[in-house]
Amino acid sequence: MSALGLCATAALHAADKLDAIIESGKLRCAVVLDFPPMGSRDASNNPVGFDVDYCNDLAKVLGVRAQIVETPFADRIPALTSNRVDVIVGSTSDTLERAKTVGMTIPYFAFQMVVLTRENTNIKSYEDLKGRAVGNTSSSFEALALEKAVKAWNAPKGSFRAYQTQADTLLAVSQGQIDATVVTSTVAAASIKSGKYKGLKIAGIAPYTIDYVSLAAKRSEYGLIHYLNLFVHQQVRTGRYAELYQKWVGGRPIDLTVPGVYY
Repeated sequence: MSALGLCATAALHAADKLDAIIESGKLRCAVVLDFPPMGSRDASNNPVGFDVDYCNDLAKVLGVRAQIVETPFADRIPALTSNRVDVIVGSTSDTLERAKTVGMTIPYFAFQMVVLTRENTNIKSYEDLKGRAVGNTSSSFEALALEKAVKAWNAPKGSFRAYQTQADTLLAVSQGQIDATVVTSTVAAASIKSGKYKGLKIAGIAPYTIDYVSLAAKRSEYGLIHYLNLFVHQQVRTGRYAELYQKWVGGRPIDLTVPGVYY
């Protein structure tokens, strides 16, 4: 009887999150909604963007309803580990540090980084950030890279400041609280186009590696992670990734492969 009890317990623990999502009839996706064009709200306050559509696509193939859970950058992993969401679809960089906490898929999107500043700062390139007041959105890939660079430069008057949301960072640049930030080319273009942040300009490319971002689930949910990997693969090979990229960003999408490593 003891052995049977252990087997039953093991079977219960082996139950996969994928089954639970399908049985519940809904998929709860953590999405950052102040990060256009990946996630934002339209004039009617409805969630829109690449990540929103990606969550909707995933829910559709699972045969469930998508529930978009607005989640700031810094709260993505806590939301997942505390079971407030099922999957992170929040432009989450696939760092080795994050992979110690959550399970990350193959990349579903990739970003290139640019310098965003005001037109009156005389900043023309990334090198011009040395000795300037800069900042970024807490816990983002570009924030970690920029703060590390500021410390390495050790330049007089140089400083780094972290902000809670992407909107706070952009407003800080626009209002002169900081001189510049580093953001994805998608965010820079969308921010300037919106007209919401006055006097902004792109001042060249930041020499950071391509930022590959992944979907994320709890690290122990192997079945769900395997399914998500297959989903990403099919989004690419069916042309849906390119379709969504054209819709929300425009142009040809950045290749998700790494030459000589995987394809």
